[in-house]
Amino acid sequence: MPQTKSALKYLKKSAKKAEKNRLVKTTIKTLVKKSRQAIAKKDDKAQELISSSIKKIDKAMQKGVIKKNTGARKKSRLVKAFNKNSK
Repeated sequence: MPQTKSALKYLKKSAKKAEKNRLVKTTIKTLVKKSRQAIAKKDDKAQELISSSIKKIDKAMQKGVIKKNTGARKKSRLVKAFNKNSK
């Protein structure tokens, strides 16, 4: 347990940030999963889902929730899967 007042504040702050980051990461995972399912079904919504996934990934990269290369890899794999199945 923190000894000083500022350490206690930092502990609370980091817990809030961790919760926000966890929420963003789970949202990204859900969107990517839905996108992949739509791609597999060759659904018309696949394009919309991919663009919303990419938007969310970009925002998370900007905010520092996920690393730049991780976001780029996720986006690349998503678009690659879409292009493969759209042929």
